Amino acid sequence: MSSQSKIYGLIGKNLSHSFSMDFFNQKFIAEEIDASYINFEIDDIGDLMTILSEYPNINGLNVTSPYKEQVMSYMDELDDTALKVGAVNVIKIIKNADDGVLKMVGYNSDFMGFKNSLEPLLTPEMDRALILGTGGACKAVKAVVESLGIGVSLVSRKKSAQTITYEELTKQMVHEHKLIVNTTPLGTYPHSETYPPIPYRFITAAHLCYDLVYNPSETVFMKLSAEQGAKVKNGLEMLLLQAFESYRIWTER
Repeated sequence: MSSQSKIYGLIGKNLSHSFSMDFFNQKFIAEEIDASYINFEIDDIGDLMTILSEYPNINGLNVTSPYKEQVMSYMDELDDTALKVGAVNVIKIIKNADDGVLKMVGYNSDFMGFKNSLEPLLTPEMDRALILGTGGACKAVKAVVESLGIGVSLVSRKKSAQTITYEELTKQMVHEHKLIVNTTPLGTYPHSETYPPIPYRFITAAHLCYDLVYNPSETVFMKLSAEQGAKVKNGLEMLLLQAFESYRIWTER
């Protein structure tokens, strides 16, 4: 890597399971691109500014949990999709050629990644969705599902005006919501034995159970749903699609 190499990276917590660093560095080697991708584990979103000062060659960043919402206040500009979702997972860093001043533009590639992965699997019966979890990933999923004309019910551990709890899920509710999406980290390696506490016995062959988790490739959520006959999918394709979109954002003029 030369002193002029472009640097990209990922900011978040607990990044040991992340796919992005290996994916992008292999891409750079295969395509002979003078760039590298670094994982930046930070304890506070304010550490973003330290990273920018220590790595002047940074051209773009991905953002993961728990900073997708917190990072928005640091952006100089927000793309329409980031505004619609209410979360940022891609930052394009633009330097002014005259004075070197940075401009950060926030985007959300999760939206297109999830939409393009989900659409081919939908059936007319899937007119309502249960979205498990209410974090940053939930926002992109909710925006996509609503854009497709599918009604949404949010499920959380805590009751609120916008959510129902896992304990409140009934047989009728599960039958009415043929699309179930897990946006929580439950099931992610190394805690692969964990899973959302929904009543799996009410899931049918008409359901699609989509897990944003991609490591392991089959989560307990997927396994229990498949045992009831449901179609299941993990988050790897979404991850790949959003990674392609991230690189397009970083490199387009």
